Amino acid sequence: MPAKKNIKKFQKKHKKTNTNQWEDHLTRRARTEGYPARSIYKLEEIQNKFRVIKKNNTVLDLGCAPGSWMLYASRLVGEGGRVLGIDLKAIDIKLPENVVSIKDNILNMGNGDFLSDARGLDVLLSDMAPATTGRKDVDALRSFDLCRMALSVADQHLKANGNFICKIFQGNDFNAFQKNVKSKFKECKIFKPESCRKQSKEIYIIAKGKR
Repeated sequence: MPAKKNIKKFQKKHKKTNTNQWEDHLTRRARTEGYPARSIYKLEEIQNKFRVIKKNNTVLDLGCAPGSWMLYASRLVGEGGRVLGIDLKAIDIKLPENVVSIKDNILNMGNGDFLSDARGLDVLLSDMAPATTGRKDVDALRSFDLCRMALSVADQHLKANGNFICKIFQGNDFNAFQKNVKSKFKECKIFKPESCRKQSKEIYIIAKGKR
């Protein structure tokens, strides 16, 4: 009997040690609903408030790993729409028929077949985040660089009246980037989903109606 108690104590302790320190109720909910990450709920909040993605749209997801945003977007666009994704990491989940992803750098958007699919986008999503250093100024600068690249892709591939969603870390370059986005779109809003972690400095720019 004592031996069984010791085994249970060991299992309980072992389970706690291996628990993801970032896991919360949204992480568990995402797992239950078939999404690989809790980030799905950020896009869901954005969609519910701003209606950026519509049926039959063509959507490009920059920094698409691990795939939650692509899965959610694929359901919104339906069978008549397409969702494209690109990330430095490979996607290891099964994707719907209307979703295509490649492992590559967004700087290599010259990839022939993928570039052809990406022309005439209705929506460009960017949830890209830099490898953080713990220094807020450095992390914000790295985030700004990714946002500039995302906006450059929007300039080239997003069609007139298209929508642009971009995550950015708040820092010294935030206002300049927001002003740049405003000059290119009819509407531009700032939004922080409730599903963002409280300690996170991330915020989303929601731009609609490319000029």
